[in-house]
Amino acid sequence: MAAPKRGRSASAQSKPGRSLALILIAIVALTGGMFLSGHTTPRLGIDLAGGTSITLKAKADQGSAINKANMDTAVDIMNRRVNGLGVSEAEVQTQGNDNIIVNIPKGTNSKEAQQQVGTTAKLYFRPVLAAEPSGPAAQSPSPSASSSGSSSPKPSGSPSSTASSGQQATSPGGSTSPTATATSQGRAVSDALKAGSTPSPSASGSGKPSATPSAPPSSGSAATSKLQAQYAALDCTKATDRAKAGKNAKPGDTTVACGEIDGAWYKYLLGPAAVDGTEVKKAQAVFNTQSAAGWQVQMTFTGSGSKKFADITGQLAQKGDPQNQFGIVLDGDVVSSPVVHEAITGGQAEISGSFKQEEAQSLANMLSYGALPLSFQEQSVTTVTAALGGEQLHAGLLAGAIGLALVVIYLVVYYRGLSIVAMASLLVSAILTYVIMSLLGPAIHFALNLPAVCGAIVAIGITADSFIVYFERIRDEIREGRSLRPAVERAWPRARRTILVSDFVSFLAAAVLFIVTVGKVQGFAFTLGLTTLLDVVVVFFFTKPLMTLLARRKFFANGHKWSGLDPKGLGAKPPLRRTRRPAGPAAGSVDPKEA
Repeated sequence: MAAPKRGRSASAQSKPGRSLALILIAIVALTGGMFLSGHTTPRLGIDLAGGTSITLKAKADQGSAINKANMDTAVDIMNRRVNGLGVSEAEVQTQGNDNIIVNIPKGTNSKEAQQQVGTTAKLYFRPVLAAEPSGPAAQSPSPSASSSGSSSPKPSGSPSSTASSGQQATSPGGSTSPTATATSQGRAVSDALKAGSTPSPSASGSGKPSATPSAPPSSGSAATSKLQAQYAALDCTKATDRAKAGKNAKPGDTTVACGEIDGAWYKYLLGPAAVDGTEVKKAQAVFNTQSAAGWQVQMTFTGSGSKKFADITGQLAQKGDPQNQFGIVLDGDVVSSPVVHEAITGGQAEISGSFKQEEAQSLANMLSYGALPLSFQEQSVTTVTAALGGEQLHAGLLAGAIGLALVVIYLVVYYRGLSIVAMASLLVSAILTYVIMSLLGPAIHFALNLPAVCGAIVAIGITADSFIVYFERIRDEIREGRSLRPAVERAWPRARRTILVSDFVSFLAAAVLFIVTVGKVQGFAFTLGLTTLLDVVVVFFFTKPLMTLLARRKFFANGHKWSGLDPKGLGAKPPLRRTRRPAGPAAGSVDPKEA
């Protein structure tokens, strides 16, 4: 039984180069990826690099009061909006009873995040009654009127989520018919209002209002004339007009709104809200690999929302362009207006239309987190400088450098030659940490803030502890009288268990802290968890193999007094040696003394 064990030990000792080669390849690959991506430094948080700070003031909405529960819900939704794509380190927190502060770091897509936070009104699905280019774009052909026969403009409410023309809403797996021809400019608003009241079948591809015009009720003639005037006068290329269009409309009102596509603005006449944004249970961007549809947005509705959506899509499918569209309206802006070709039942729908990945994800984000329990007014938008954070970072790095220097001095004095292994391991850990943080910036929007820097500094102590545990186990084996090579192998299983338990506790604490906290504290927890995992990798794939190799060098194997493994300096016991008992007198022989 003993011989195979010695054989396995010898085999393990003879191949430490493989582990060292593996971690070297990993470092080269990660570093190469960092330079190829162009992100050679970690992305900094708002307290280090500056950014944008937005102050929002809550206003009592219909049926909603300003209380802690509604404010906490709004903070949670806004936090998921701006951090919907990963760890972007944006901070969303309440201030007082009715204010919410949003801090967006520089380097992230702060404009998109600011727009998503600013769109704080309710989300509604409204039928489109009329749509046409606005301002100078009205004098040129609609961008959607292409030779391929795409549908009328399907704009997005913000540049960050501009959708291509020709968006269509279908049920998952359902067939999609070709879209209708482009909307004729200058369509009469009165006809659209009449058409919006009573759906009826339309001629395929006519591009005209589908319902037969009929005189509107006399009680509504004044409102119709007012909407005609608003729609005719609306110029969506003007910021002042966009700021007023549809912003105060109630869910049951017919209203006007603006939307943007490919840098051009379009104006819409929209009917009463058919589906509330709160009835969207889930929305996500997916890439359709089964067809050439590309990126799509899949929606799942609640029970009541499913019925309402089926009703409205059934009505719209019978109409002509553009009245076979529904506008997705957020904060009074049309963020998307897909075409409907059939009634969509079952509570699930897909929106497709040559989306880019960012466009699909942005629209899905709005659909998922668009409805807030309160409405908010933007009080101020200020730029935060990084001067204070830079001073604090300088002081923190100086303190970290002083602490690291003291650790190195202690290692050199106490462990002597072994300090080379510790410092080399710390260097490998630092390189991996820096490269991975640089790659995580563009990958998951990780931003390095002051607490994250503190987490990295704390990790130096965790990593050094792992080396010290292993070194002390080796020295204990030498004190027992063993030579260095067997001492290195016998000490490893005991040290490994201690290191894994210690790192597991640290990682568990970091994980819990990351889950139950938000903002900057999450940055500290994330960095601590990352460096703890890297500590395990470095100890297993670098420190242990390096010690195995050094144990074969005479300087360490012979216990030089500067190696840190001098048996005499460690008070080692003399090696145990077997002694042979002297042979007794042979049988039948005579002792000379007795003779």
